[in-house]
Amino acid sequence: MSKIKVVKTEKDYEEALKLVEKLMNRDPDPDSEEGEQLNLLSTLIQDYEARVFPETLPDPVDAIKFRMEQAGLKPADLIPYIGNRSRVSEILSCKRQLTLDMVRALEAGLGIPAKVLIRKSDLGEDSEYENWDNRLVAEMKERGYFGKASLMKYSKFELLKNFFSSIGSPAEIVGMTRKSNYRSSPRTDKHALAAWAACVYKKAQKVKTSKKCKCGSINLKFMQELAKLSAEDNSPILAQEYLIKHGIVLVIEPHFSKTYLDGAAILIIKDNPAIGLTLRYDRLDNFWFTLMHELAHIALHYDSGISLFYDEIEGIKTIDLDEKEREADALAEEALLPKAKWEVSPARLIPSSMAANSLARELGVHVAVIAGQIRHKGNKYVYLNKIVNEAKVRKYFPNEKWKK
Repeated sequence: MSKIKVVKTEKDYEEALKLVEKLMNRDPDPDSEEGEQLNLLSTLIQDYEARVFPETLPDPVDAIKFRMEQAGLKPADLIPYIGNRSRVSEILSCKRQLTLDMVRALEAGLGIPAKVLIRKSDLGEDSEYENWDNRLVAEMKERGYFGKASLMKYSKFELLKNFFSSIGSPAEIVGMTRKSNYRSSPRTDKHALAAWAACVYKKAQKVKTSKKCKCGSINLKFMQELAKLSAEDNSPILAQEYLIKHGIVLVIEPHFSKTYLDGAAILIIKDNPAIGLTLRYDRLDNFWFTLMHELAHIALHYDSGISLFYDEIEGIKTIDLDEKEREADALAEEALLPKAKWEVSPARLIPSSMAANSLARELGVHVAVIAGQIRHKGNKYVYLNKIVNEAKVRKYFPNEKWKK
């Protein structure tokens, strides 16, 4: 899409999304020409999504639980809106429908829209999959998530229940997302994230590793040693092998439509945490920073009570990040380009290829990794494009189904 135009087709839609991502990476001033372009594109995309992807309202109980998670509420905190402790329990376990008085109280007190709460909650065993988008299920089928089973022979509920049940319980991953930290845009489909995480989890379980992860040893020194592998030609594969030797499984799984995920740290299995990367951007600098960010979560937040960190690395403003994400970013940056080196480097003032190569040789890492850090630290994404764009990653994982 060379110019902004009305989004009429799926091709227009995909091109518009790519252009939005490019503009967001530049973080333009809202009043600038690029800022206005970003605002216009967002409006056009939202209009297309409203026409082609009709709004699917969440289940009322899911909406209440999500709001509880956001606000740090316990079931007892719902008593003023729903009634006694027993009534709260019945509502949250889907054994009783909300009354009109409850809807009004929850809308006024917790800000949950009445149009969500007045929907009849599905009380059957298939209810947790009722709101899953059919297009998402079709994409899961295309990826082979259901094996030879198809939508011609089985219902959506049967396929999803079987897919999730194979990891231990029908909704283990879905339930786990309630103990997740999201660094993602509001447009992200949380069901797609759950499907992706379940696939990564399954892949990780199939990887043979005889060593347990000593997570206390995952620190800045470990990450800096790992970063030196980036200078090798097949560094993504070497990183994968290196991590397995230390009890950490690195899985590559492309992102889903309507998600903008770069990576995740999955901490369900304490002995062998898993890292999933999507390679949403086919760039070596993105691979290494995302990998370091997820390792930082293992180093810093292993016992934080969070089971899964979903991370959209590019496209999220620093001001919108919570403390844990800021900590992970800081450690990842220090592992790739130490602050002490950056502050005295000529690259800080002149983001040239010569300065980037010199700094990369000094640190023993790939120049694309340093170029990516220079662009990020100086917020100068118009520089060093050739270096970062020529260092590709997906070619090392030819068995994955990459979107063109």
